[in-house]
Amino acid sequence: MSRLACIDGAILKPEDAKVSVYDRGFLYGDSVFETIRTYGGRAFALDEHMRRLERSALRVAIPMPLDRHSLAVEVERAIHVAGNAESYARVMLSRGSGPLGLDASLATRPLRVVLIEPLKLLPASMYRDGVSVITQRTERAGDAAHGAKVGNYLASVLALRDAKAQGAHEVLIVDVAGRVVEGTTSNVFIVRGATLVTPPEEAGILPGITRAHLLSIAADAGLSVELSPITPADVLAADEVFLTSSLREVLPVVKVDGQPIGAGAPGPRTRALHLAFRRHVGLGSAPPPWEG
Repeated sequence: MSRLACIDGAILKPEDAKVSVYDRGFLYGDSVFETIRTYGGRAFALDEHMRRLERSALRVAIPMPLDRHSLAVEVERAIHVAGNAESYARVMLSRGSGPLGLDASLATRPLRVVLIEPLKLLPASMYRDGVSVITQRTERAGDAAHGAKVGNYLASVLALRDAKAQGAHEVLIVDVAGRVVEGTTSNVFIVRGATLVTPPEEAGILPGITRAHLLSIAADAGLSVELSPITPADVLAADEVFLTSSLREVLPVVKVDGQPIGAGAPGPRTRALHLAFRRHVGLGSAPPPWEG
Protein backbone atom coordinates (compact mmCIF):
# COMPACT_ATOMS: atom_id res chain seq x y z
CA MET A 1 0.00 0.00 0.00
CA SER A 2 1.62 3.26 -1.12
CA ARG A 3 -1.26 5.61 -0.31
CA LEU A 4 -3.33 5.50 2.84
CA ALA A 5 -5.40 7.54 5.22
CA CYS A 6 -5.38 7.40 8.99
CA ILE A 7 -8.55 8.87 10.49
CA ASP A 8 -8.65 9.20 14.27
CA GLY A 9 -6.06 6.43 14.48
CA ALA A 10 -7.73 3.97 12.08
CA ILE A 11 -5.66 3.16 8.98
CA LEU A 12 -7.75 2.92 5.82
CA LYS A 13 -7.33 2.49 2.10
CA PRO A 14 -7.89 5.79 0.26
CA GLU A 15 -11.17 4.57 -1.23
CA ASP A 16 -12.47 3.67 2.24
CA ALA A 17 -11.50 6.96 3.89
CA LYS A 18 -14.58 9.08 4.56
CA VAL A 19 -15.26 12.25 6.51
CA SER A 20 -18.69 13.67 7.33
CA VAL A 21 -20.07 16.40 5.09
CA TYR A 22 -20.80 18.22 8.36
CA ASP A 23 -17.10 18.39 9.23
CA ARG A 24 -16.12 22.03 9.64
CA GLY A 25 -12.91 21.53 7.71
CA PHE A 26 -15.06 20.68 4.68
CA LEU A 27 -17.71 23.33 5.38
CA TYR A 28 -15.57 26.30 6.39
CA GLY A 29 -11.89 25.43 6.03
CA ASP A 30 -11.92 25.36 9.85
CA SER A 31 -8.75 23.31 10.17
CA VAL A 32 -4.97 23.39 10.48
CA PHE A 33 -2.38 21.14 8.89
CA GLU A 34 1.26 20.25 8.32
CA THR A 35 3.09 18.71 5.37
CA ILE A 36 6.03 16.47 6.27
CA ARG A 37 8.42 14.55 4.04
CA THR A 38 10.71 11.65 4.74
CA TYR A 39 14.42 11.18 4.20
CA GLY A 40 15.59 7.60 4.32
CA GLY A 41 12.02 6.64 5.15
CA ARG A 42 12.00 8.72 8.34
CA ALA A 43 9.88 11.83 8.85
CA PHE A 44 12.14 14.88 8.79
CA ALA A 45 11.86 17.41 11.61
CA LEU A 46 8.76 15.63 12.89
CA ASP A 47 8.83 17.20 16.34
CA GLU A 48 9.20 20.68 14.81
CA HIS A 49 6.19 20.03 12.60
CA MET A 50 4.15 18.75 15.53
CA ARG A 51 5.06 21.79 17.60
CA ARG A 52 3.98 24.09 14.77
CA LEU A 53 0.73 22.14 14.36
CA GLU A 54 0.12 22.56 18.07
CA ARG A 55 0.75 26.33 17.80
CA SER A 56 -1.57 26.58 14.80
CA ALA A 57 -4.30 24.71 16.67
CA LEU A 58 -3.87 26.98 19.67
CA ARG A 59 -4.14 30.14 17.56
CA VAL A 60 -7.43 29.06 16.03
CA ALA A 61 -8.69 27.47 19.28
CA ILE A 62 -8.90 23.88 18.03
CA PRO A 63 -8.18 21.54 20.97
CA MET A 64 -5.43 19.01 20.24
CA PRO A 65 -7.11 15.57 20.21
CA LEU A 66 -3.78 13.96 21.16
CA ASP A 67 -0.61 15.36 22.66
CA ARG A 68 1.95 16.11 19.98
CA HIS A 69 4.17 13.16 20.93
CA SER A 70 1.30 10.66 20.51
CA LEU A 71 0.33 12.28 17.22
CA ALA A 72 3.93 11.99 16.02
CA VAL A 73 3.86 8.27 16.81
CA GLU A 74 0.66 7.97 14.80
CA VAL A 75 2.32 9.71 11.83
CA GLU A 76 5.36 7.42 12.04
CA ARG A 77 3.12 4.36 12.17
CA ALA A 78 1.19 5.45 9.08
CA ILE A 79 4.45 6.08 7.17
CA HIS A 80 5.70 2.63 8.18
CA VAL A 81 2.48 0.90 7.09
CA ALA A 82 2.51 2.69 3.71
CA GLY A 83 5.90 1.13 3.06
CA ASN A 84 7.16 3.65 0.49
CA ALA A 85 10.85 4.26 -0.06
CA GLU A 86 10.05 7.92 0.58
CA SER A 87 6.71 9.47 1.52
CA TYR A 88 5.11 12.71 2.43
CA ALA A 89 2.44 13.09 5.04
CA ARG A 90 -0.31 15.66 5.35
CA VAL A 91 -1.47 15.89 8.95
CA MET A 92 -4.78 17.71 9.49
CA LEU A 93 -6.84 18.71 12.48
CA SER A 94 -10.35 20.01 11.94
CA ARG A 95 -12.65 21.39 14.62
CA GLY A 96 -14.90 18.41 13.93
CA SER A 97 -18.53 17.97 12.93
CA GLY A 98 -21.68 19.67 14.14
CA PRO A 99 -24.84 21.47 13.02
CA LEU A 100 -24.53 24.09 10.32
CA GLY A 101 -23.37 27.46 11.65
CA LEU A 102 -20.18 29.42 12.17
CA ASP A 103 -20.31 29.20 15.96
CA ALA A 104 -17.19 27.20 16.91
CA SER A 105 -18.97 25.68 19.91
CA LEU A 106 -21.20 23.69 17.57
CA ALA A 107 -18.35 21.18 17.18
CA THR A 108 -16.97 19.51 20.30
CA ARG A 109 -14.77 16.66 19.01
CA PRO A 110 -11.82 17.57 16.76
CA LEU A 111 -11.04 15.24 13.87
CA ARG A 112 -7.51 14.19 13.01
CA VAL A 113 -6.47 12.87 9.61
CA VAL A 114 -3.08 11.71 8.37
CA LEU A 115 -2.70 11.17 4.62
CA ILE A 116 0.37 9.34 3.32
CA GLU A 117 1.46 9.65 -0.31
CA PRO A 118 4.54 8.35 -2.12
CA LEU A 119 6.98 11.23 -2.53
CA LYS A 120 7.11 12.59 -6.06
CA LEU A 121 9.88 15.10 -6.63
CA LEU A 122 9.68 18.04 -9.00
CA PRO A 123 11.27 17.49 -12.42
CA ALA A 124 15.05 17.82 -12.44
CA SER A 125 14.68 20.52 -15.10
CA MET A 126 13.10 22.88 -12.55
CA TYR A 127 16.21 22.68 -10.37
CA ARG A 128 18.60 22.69 -13.35
CA ASP A 129 17.01 25.62 -15.20
CA GLY A 130 15.05 27.37 -12.43
CA VAL A 131 11.43 28.48 -12.47
CA SER A 132 9.49 31.65 -13.12
CA VAL A 133 7.11 33.28 -10.64
CA ILE A 134 4.74 36.21 -10.59
CA THR A 135 3.97 38.75 -7.87
CA GLN A 136 0.41 39.42 -6.80
CA ARG A 137 -1.41 41.32 -4.10
CA THR A 138 -3.70 38.76 -2.52
CA GLU A 139 -4.88 37.44 0.79
CA ARG A 140 -3.16 34.51 2.44
CA ALA A 141 -4.51 31.43 4.11
CA GLY A 142 -3.30 32.57 7.51
CA ASP A 143 -4.25 36.26 7.36
CA ALA A 144 -7.14 35.61 9.75
CA ALA A 145 -4.77 33.91 12.23
CA HIS A 146 -1.17 35.01 11.72
CA GLY A 147 1.34 32.23 12.11
CA ALA A 148 -1.25 29.46 11.84
CA LYS A 149 -1.10 27.00 8.96
CA VAL A 150 -4.81 26.83 8.23
CA GLY A 151 -6.70 24.70 5.73
CA ASN A 152 -8.57 27.42 3.82
CA TYR A 153 -6.41 27.92 0.74
CA LEU A 154 -8.94 29.36 -1.70
CA ALA A 155 -7.00 32.61 -2.20
CA SER A 156 -3.85 30.61 -2.91
CA VAL A 157 -5.70 28.27 -5.28
CA LEU A 158 -6.91 31.26 -7.30
CA ALA A 159 -3.49 32.94 -7.24
CA LEU A 160 -1.80 29.76 -8.47
CA ARG A 161 -4.39 29.48 -11.20
CA ASP A 162 -3.27 32.91 -12.41
CA ALA A 163 0.37 31.85 -12.20
CA LYS A 164 -0.20 28.70 -14.26
CA ALA A 165 -2.06 30.74 -16.87
CA GLN A 166 1.12 32.82 -17.24
CA GLY A 167 3.42 29.81 -17.33
CA ALA A 168 4.73 30.48 -13.82
CA HIS A 169 5.38 28.01 -11.01
CA GLU A 170 4.47 30.09 -7.97
CA VAL A 171 3.09 33.43 -6.78
CA LEU A 172 5.06 35.77 -4.54
CA ILE A 173 2.47 37.41 -2.32
CA VAL A 174 2.69 41.18 -1.86
CA ASP A 175 1.05 42.51 1.30
CA VAL A 176 -0.86 45.77 1.80
CA ALA A 177 2.40 47.57 2.60
CA GLY A 178 3.84 46.57 -0.77
CA ARG A 179 6.27 44.00 0.63
CA VAL A 180 6.92 40.52 -0.72
CA VAL A 181 6.20 38.24 2.22
CA GLU A 182 6.10 34.64 0.97
CA GLY A 183 4.78 32.35 -1.74
CA THR A 184 1.39 30.66 -1.66
CA THR A 185 3.06 27.47 -0.41
CA SER A 186 6.65 28.54 0.10
CA ASN A 187 9.05 30.92 1.78
CA VAL A 188 11.09 33.30 -0.36
CA PHE A 189 14.77 34.23 -0.14
CA ILE A 190 16.96 36.62 -2.08
CA VAL A 191 20.75 36.69 -2.29
CA ARG A 192 22.71 39.94 -2.32
CA GLY A 193 26.40 39.23 -2.69
CA ALA A 194 27.18 36.85 0.17
CA THR A 195 24.09 37.80 2.19
CA LEU A 196 20.95 35.73 2.40
CA VAL A 197 17.83 37.87 2.95
CA THR A 198 14.36 36.68 3.88
CA PRO A 199 11.36 38.41 5.51
CA PRO A 200 11.21 38.19 9.31
CA GLU A 201 8.39 36.47 11.16
CA GLU A 202 7.14 39.92 12.16
CA ALA A 203 6.14 40.45 8.52
CA GLY A 204 3.32 37.96 9.12
CA ILE A 205 4.90 35.05 7.27
CA LEU A 206 4.35 31.41 8.05
CA PRO A 207 7.85 30.46 9.28
CA GLY A 208 8.69 27.32 7.35
CA ILE A 209 10.54 24.36 8.84
CA THR A 210 12.87 24.18 5.84
CA ARG A 211 13.38 27.94 6.13
CA ALA A 212 14.53 27.56 9.73
CA HIS A 213 17.01 24.81 8.87
CA LEU A 214 18.44 26.81 5.98
CA LEU A 215 18.97 29.85 8.20
CA SER A 216 20.81 27.64 10.70
CA ILE A 217 23.22 26.25 8.08
CA ALA A 218 23.66 29.34 5.87
CA ALA A 219 27.21 29.83 7.14
CA ASP A 220 28.09 26.38 5.78
CA ALA A 221 27.44 27.80 2.31
CA GLY A 222 29.44 30.96 3.02
CA LEU A 223 26.38 33.14 3.53
CA SER A 224 25.48 35.63 6.23
CA VAL A 225 21.82 36.08 7.14
CA GLU A 226 19.65 39.19 7.18
CA LEU A 227 16.01 39.11 8.27
CA SER A 228 14.39 42.18 6.76
CA PRO A 229 11.40 43.21 4.63
CA ILE A 230 11.70 42.64 0.89
CA THR A 231 10.04 44.70 -1.82
CA PRO A 232 9.32 43.64 -5.40
CA ALA A 233 12.16 45.97 -6.46
CA ASP A 234 14.51 44.14 -4.09
CA VAL A 235 13.54 40.84 -5.67
CA LEU A 236 14.17 42.09 -9.20
CA ALA A 237 17.53 43.60 -8.20
CA ALA A 238 18.71 40.47 -6.37
CA ASP A 239 21.65 38.40 -7.55
CA GLU A 240 19.65 35.23 -6.90
CA VAL A 241 16.17 34.28 -5.71
CA PHE A 242 14.86 30.95 -4.49
CA LEU A 243 11.85 29.33 -2.83
CA THR A 244 11.82 26.83 0.01
CA SER A 245 9.32 24.31 1.31
CA SER A 246 9.34 20.81 2.75
CA LEU A 247 8.71 19.19 -0.63
CA ARG A 248 10.71 21.57 -2.83
CA GLU A 249 13.76 21.94 -0.55
CA VAL A 250 15.52 24.82 -2.38
CA LEU A 251 14.08 25.80 -5.77
CA PRO A 252 15.84 28.49 -7.83
CA VAL A 253 13.79 31.32 -9.33
CA VAL A 254 15.20 32.76 -12.55
CA LYS A 255 12.37 35.03 -13.70
CA VAL A 256 9.90 37.26 -11.82
CA ASP A 257 6.99 38.91 -13.64
CA GLY A 258 8.74 38.11 -16.91
CA GLN A 259 12.03 39.79 -15.91
CA PRO A 260 15.21 37.73 -15.47
CA ILE A 261 16.91 37.51 -12.09
CA GLY A 262 20.67 37.98 -12.25
CA ALA A 263 22.03 36.01 -15.18
CA GLY A 264 18.66 34.30 -15.70
CA ALA A 265 19.96 30.96 -14.43
CA PRO A 266 20.26 29.27 -11.01
CA GLY A 267 23.06 30.98 -9.11
CA PRO A 268 26.09 29.55 -7.29
CA ARG A 269 24.93 30.65 -3.83
CA THR A 270 21.59 28.89 -4.28
CA ARG A 271 23.38 25.76 -5.44
CA ALA A 272 25.82 25.86 -2.50
CA LEU A 273 23.02 26.32 0.03
CA HIS A 274 20.99 23.50 -1.48
CA LEU A 275 23.98 21.17 -1.29
CA ALA A 276 24.57 22.20 2.32
CA PHE A 277 20.93 21.39 3.09
CA ARG A 278 21.23 18.00 1.41
CA ARG A 279 24.23 17.22 3.58
CA HIS A 280 22.26 18.43 6.60
CA VAL A 281 19.46 15.91 5.96
CA GLY A 282 21.84 13.04 5.22
CA LEU A 283 21.80 13.12 1.42
CA GLY A 284 25.30 14.46 0.87
CA SER A 285 26.34 11.46 -1.23
CA ALA A 286 23.15 11.38 -3.35
CA PRO A 287 23.01 13.12 -6.75
CA PRO A 288 21.55 16.64 -6.40
CA PRO A 289 18.02 17.18 -7.75
CA TRP A 290 19.25 19.03 -10.85
CA GLU A 291 21.10 15.89 -11.93
CA GLY A 292 18.13 13.55 -11.41
